[in-house]
Amino acid sequence: MNKVIEKLIRPEIRALSAYHVPPADGLIKLDAMENPYPMPEALRRDWLAALQGAALNRYPEPSGEQVRVALREAMAIPDSQSILLGNGSDELIQILAMAVGEGGVIMAPEPSFVMYRMIATLTGMTFAELPLRPDDFSLDLPEALARIERHAPKLIFLAYPNNPTGNHWARADIERILEAAPGLVVLDEAYEPFADDSFLGDLDRYDNLLVMRTLSKFGLAGLRLGYLVGAGAWLNEFDKIRLPYNINTLTQISAAFALRRHEVFREQAGRIRADRAALFEALDNLPGLEVFPSAANFILFRTPQGRAEAIHAALLEQGVLIKKLDGGHPLLRDCLRVTVGTPDENRRFLEALRGAMG
Repeated sequence: MNKVIEKLIRPEIRALSAYHVPPADGLIKLDAMENPYPMPEALRRDWLAALQGAALNRYPEPSGEQVRVALREAMAIPDSQSILLGNGSDELIQILAMAVGEGGVIMAPEPSFVMYRMIATLTGMTFAELPLRPDDFSLDLPEALARIERHAPKLIFLAYPNNPTGNHWARADIERILEAAPGLVVLDEAYEPFADDSFLGDLDRYDNLLVMRTLSKFGLAGLRLGYLVGAGAWLNEFDKIRLPYNINTLTQISAAFALRRHEVFREQAGRIRADRAALFEALDNLPGLEVFPSAANFILFRTPQGRAEAIHAALLEQGVLIKKLDGGHPLLRDCLRVTVGTPDENRRFLEALRGAMG
């Protein structure tokens, strides 16, 4: 290794691997929890017309005011709560970690969203794991509460529903964690369009609760727009760390346009929920698979022992890309995860899977 690199780059950064996104050209892409439905053509024409007035020679509106107004109406965000926009939820996680850092502890269940651990490392914080039960990925609440008391985390992230397991944790368990936590608890509701519960209405009940969401699963992944909802006293502090003009002009125009027509994307989410149920039933009827219930737009399943890698490779040979989770965490041994696609994509995935399993 270059001696200057070794001298200047922190050892924990050198030990990391860059976030890898596999190429998907020409494949049925069911690996990244995206909404498979494009914007309807009539809506697309109106969107393009809205973009024509974009003043690209000027910096973006600094706070994304139009987007925040549209979010408040479309997502029924209480007037008592403030909104902070991020370049994806990743940036918001980083802002939170930078704000409370100074060598503190971030906690999150594992397996969960990989960026919680990665951003803890990037910001010089310590990551501590909240345990899940191996049979159903539910929170091991007694052990979780013991670890919270031991580590006194400044930040706890709870993906609700969880990625990659797809399950909702018991609301009562989350409430116990909110009551026990000495720092902030962030409910990451990235998959809210497909779920049946939210803590957005609980923000007034807990001084240490924030809710984080993204428009990526809503059907706007290309915009890279996340938002954090919580008390103004908290968000005013985080806003000091947010880089200027972090939400570009085209994203602001596009997001505000789409949110004013949110019923179109809600209808797409409804279709995905129905297709999720059909896909779950089909997977559950395949011999040798253990399929886990999901409140998100993906389904986790366990293959016969030792076959996950071969099945993943066989699917890829047939032009279907899903996510191989085997090897990423002990609880995900032999597991694969498939995003719910269009009915035709789901059919072709199931055909390929039956062929891959022999």
